[in-house]
Amino acid sequence: MPAVLSELNLNGTGSCASFNFRRTARAVTRFYDQALERCGIRSTQFAILAGVAKTQPTSISALGDVLLIDSTTLTRSLRLLKKQGFLTVSERASKRQRFLKLTPAGERTLAESLPVWRKAQEQWVQSLGAENWTKLRSELERLAHVAVALEKSPNQKAAKA
Repeated sequence: MPAVLSELNLNGTGSCASFNFRRTARAVTRFYDQALERCGIRSTQFAILAGVAKTQPTSISALGDVLLIDSTTLTRSLRLLKKQGFLTVSERASKRQRFLKLTPAGERTLAESLPVWRKAQEQWVQSLGAENWTKLRSELERLAHVAVALEKSPNQKAAKA
């Protein structure tokens, strides 16, 4: 083992919130990706299509805020969905915003994938138990708010400097 590694104290790193959330998120994402594979989309694309469908036309920044996706990742995902013909991105409007709308192909893909997603969601909820899922979902929402607040806190900004 290199000398530097032998001197590091790695105790507690396995309880890292980021590590554990990302590990769980990858496993859950794989489950939904497998279900949606036959529809030709991934679970992340499904979430974007559903998010756009609920509020279209929606600004890119508003969608990013709802989904908590950073602008670089969202732009990359939107570029692919646009290339696949699932959505349109408007020219910059007032306040330099661009707006998203589903195309007829995007609407068909979402319509085709919704029953598949519902079946996967039902499996997920049944495996956890409906009451446990409701409690977990509420806790996940709370934790997302905590993380966003921590990200915006003065202490976090000072640590970045």
